[in-house]
Amino acid sequence: MRATLYDDLAKLAKDNGQTTTYVLEQAAEHYIRFVAPTQSVVRPEIMAHVRRSVDKNRKLLQLLAE
Repeated sequence: MRATLYDDLAKLAKDNGQTTTYVLEQAAEHYIRFVAPTQSVVRPEIMAHVRRSVDKNRKLLQLLAE
């Protein structure tokens, strides 16, 4: 990741009271759920696993974000 892009992301996270890790995880989840499937780059079984994992760990992700 370009340093300037990371700095912008870190500032955005801080301004919104979130951790950089949380914002990165949200961006990755968005890419996996919405962008990649439209580009046919993620196999359906991987998507199913990601959805189960996110649902299973949602509370933990929210706690980490605080």
